[in-house]
Amino acid sequence: MTTQELCQKAVEMIKMAYVPYSHFRVGAAVECDDGTVYTGCNIENAAYTPTNCAERTAIFKAVSEGHLRFRRIAVAAQTEDFTAPCGVCRQVMMEFSPDMEVLMVNVRGDVKTVPLRELLPCGFDKSSLKDVK
Repeated sequence: MTTQELCQKAVEMIKMAYVPYSHFRVGAAVECDDGTVYTGCNIENAAYTPTNCAERTAIFKAVSEGHLRFRRIAVAAQTEDFTAPCGVCRQVMMEFSPDMEVLMVNVRGDVKTVPLRELLPCGFDKSSLKDVK
């Protein structure tokens, strides 16, 4: 799948977002190591804490189908600037694919690509637990 195709899938998911509180729509598309793509959107909740971001929705859908490794994820928002994944989403990405690329898509269709390790330096992963006794 091309970068443009993956980003377009993320853009298409913007319309599926359930955002009655923030009105901040986000779509995501994650590409698994085998090329399978899962999409997601943000889903808000009146209690706020149970809200789930688009990135985690896409990743959790993939994981629930047996995919545990990802090449890249596209994140699209209706903003002029690029919208980076939140800290919780970055940590979820780190759990499965610390070397994945994050593609941020703005409202004009411009794409900014950043390695996850740059977005989450010193991330907590499985190796962080190796000294636990």
